[in-house]
Amino acid sequence: MAKPKSKARAQDDDPATGRTDSLDESTRSGARALTRKTYDAELARLDVELVKLHEWIHARGLKVVILFEGRDAAGKGGAIKTITLPLNPRYARVVALPAPSDRERSQWYFQRYVAHLPAAGEMVLFDRSWYNRAGVERVMGFCSQEEYQEFMRSCPEFERMLVRSGITLIKYWFSVSDEEQERRFRARLEDPTKRWKLSPMDLQSRSRWVEYSMAKDEMFAHTDIKQAPWYVVNGDDKKRARLNVIHHLLSLIPYEDLTPEAIVLPPRQRDSGYVRPPITDQTFVPEVY
Repeated sequence: MAKPKSKARAQDDDPATGRTDSLDESTRSGARALTRKTYDAELARLDVELVKLHEWIHARGLKVVILFEGRDAAGKGGAIKTITLPLNPRYARVVALPAPSDRERSQWYFQRYVAHLPAAGEMVLFDRSWYNRAGVERVMGFCSQEEYQEFMRSCPEFERMLVRSGITLIKYWFSVSDEEQERRFRARLEDPTKRWKLSPMDLQSRSRWVEYSMAKDEMFAHTDIKQAPWYVVNGDDKKRARLNVIHHLLSLIPYEDLTPEAIVLPPRQRDSGYVRPPITDQTFVPEVY
């Protein structure tokens, strides 16, 4: 059974300093950066294990939900892309919902998320989730105090209900230091291909750093439950964060290798008088390069 082990937990940003105080500072700033060669080799190894895990989930009819939350520019999107790249997109879906419509705002809060939960054999990765209410909605005043308090009461019960129904619920919080977030924001401002990633809400997250830290602390106090604990990811080094998340994910779901027997490629059908139409009848993409 392929099952790496990792149980490390960490705390996120300290509201007063904007830094992570329970992680060794050598991890933040003094550790040697991973070389591209080392990263690619380890990622290739983990990709094989991800495919094995995904085949096991599909074959055994498991239902897996993974939530990705955390600071803006902490590396959630890159981690999600890295995880899903080798997987069968028919059974691994990414859910990134826009702002709710007027109709959705009138529904039970969790209703629009329930519609995206997995069926048997599927894995669903939420790029932000129902925890919007505990974060951006709370800080930006997009929900009332009563709605926020109701979320804090009902969220743990909602998640316990999901787990009782047979769903494996995994929650990741991506932490990033104040300095590293600012560096990434500035890089996005300077790169026109990345500027779309910087929304007005992202800019607000910089000016309300402490408020977001306090909201996260309160969220953890209510929702870091035994049935669905929070796992914190040190996101200052994106490559290490991606490898660590994949390694940890593999450790949470016992799986076996269901790799099929080697397949023999059959010979191509022999030509028995087939005549191709003139190549000039087809429209080709110009070969500019």
